[in-house]
Amino acid sequence: MEKKEFPKKWVEPKIRPMPRGGEPKAPAKPSQISNKVFDIIKLILGICLLPFVYSFSAAFFNQIVYIDISLQHYFWAGVITLVLIYLFIWEPTVVYERGHRLVEIIFSFFQPLVKFAPYLLPVYTIVLFILYLFLCIFIQDKWLTEWAMFLFGLSIALHLIFAAQSIRSKKGGLLKSNYIFGFSFMYIISLGLVALFLNFIFKEFSFINFSNNAYSIASSIFPAVFSQLFMVKS
Repeated sequence: MEKKEFPKKWVEPKIRPMPRGGEPKAPAKPSQISNKVFDIIKLILGICLLPFVYSFSAAFFNQIVYIDISLQHYFWAGVITLVLIYLFIWEPTVVYERGHRLVEIIFSFFQPLVKFAPYLLPVYTIVLFILYLFLCIFIQDKWLTEWAMFLFGLSIALHLIFAAQSIRSKKGGLLKSNYIFGFSFMYIISLGLVALFLNFIFKEFSFINFSNNAYSIASSIFPAVFSQLFMVKS
């Protein structure tokens, strides 16, 4: 006997609802192009800031050696302590986030500052500096300066690590242009503020010499890089 073929069950095709206003709109190409151009600009600016990252670091190391050696040890002990805590014991994210929130509240009157100030300003270092100046009125003892240096090192390490982490977690553009530019700018501002605070605390630390040294080192890097890239030996 012949097998009877039954008609296949008809399935109603699914029709996607049309968005209001007719046909779906294609993504706006001009905005995508402008975003790419902006990413390239940030990448170029970030690369240009890298020599200043090095020069500010070198100038800071050159200038801090004029401070008493024991106080230098307290500062670097604070930096190392925070790094060891972060790597092996506990990530003090909540501490950084509370400081971040404090800066947002302080600059809530101006929205652009709310967006950028928490990454640029090491809030705990600033608070410690103000507190140190106040306590110096009543306490004239070396232990206060020693603890201040330790906490300066700890707080600036906290700020640099977690601000860099926050910037890196944001969506980056071309070759992580947001991170390169953001971290470089944040590092320069933060280290410059620490140098300024040390200038007020120690007469041996000169912010002017620090700035001149940083500028001279950076200005010597750019011609060297330019000559290597564009000058061909005959």
